[in-house]
Amino acid sequence: MGAGNGPTAPGIGVLVSGSGSNLQAILDAAAAGSIPAPVRLVVSNRPEAYALQRAAEAGVEGRVIQHHDYPDRETFDTAVAEALEDAGVDLVVLAGFMRILSEGFVRRFEGRLLNIHPSLLPLYRGLHTHRRALEAGDREHGCTVHFVTPELDAGPSIIQARVPIEPDDGPDTLARRVLTQEHRIYPLAVRWFVQGRLELRGGIPHLDGQPLLEPVTIRPDDPLPH
Repeated sequence: MGAGNGPTAPGIGVLVSGSGSNLQAILDAAAAGSIPAPVRLVVSNRPEAYALQRAAEAGVEGRVIQHHDYPDRETFDTAVAEALEDAGVDLVVLAGFMRILSEGFVRRFEGRLLNIHPSLLPLYRGLHTHRRALEAGDREHGCTVHFVTPELDAGPSIIQARVPIEPDDGPDTLARRVLTQEHRIYPLAVRWFVQGRLELRGGIPHLDGQPLLEPVTIRPDDPLPH
C-alpha cells in the first residue's frame, strides 16, 4: 500500500447509521495528515443520518443504500460491497453501522474490516454495554477496536481504551467518557493499517510485525502510542 493522498494511497470507506462522531474523528485525522490516506466513500443505510452531512462538509462522497430496498441481507451487503470497491476502498471502517453484516461481506473484506465496540471485549458483546457494565459493578469500562469476523463483536482485538467507572456514573455519563476515548483510538488504528503497520495474519493482529496476543491498552491520561 502506498502512503499519502495520491492515486496509490489506500482508500478508506466508512459505514455508518447515525451521527457519525467516530467518522468525524477519522475525517479530522485524515485532513490533518495523521491518517495518510483519503476517506473515499461514506455509506449510510439511513438517509437522515447526520454522518452524511459530515461527509459532505469534508468533501467526501456520501451514499445512501437503504437495506429495506433489498430482499435480503446478502443482496444489500453485495450492493454496499460493490459501492465500496467501485470507489477504490481498501479498508472498511464500521462507525456505528447498525446492521449485522453477512458472512459473505465479512469474508470479502477479511483483514480489511475494522469496528469499534463500546466495551472491553470480550466483555459485553452486543448492545447496552454501559448499563451492563454498571449493573455488573465493574470498576473499569472502555472501548475496543477489533478486526471484524463473522461472529458478532468477536474478532481479534487491536487496541483498547480503559476508563474508570465513577461512583455517581450512569449509562449516559459513562458513555460520554468512553466516546471521548473512541475518538482517540479509532483514528490511531486506522493510521496503523494504512501505514502498513497493522495486519491480520493467521487470525492474529500483528503490529510492526509483532503479534498482538493482547490488545494495546491506554488510559485517559496516557499519551497515544506512535
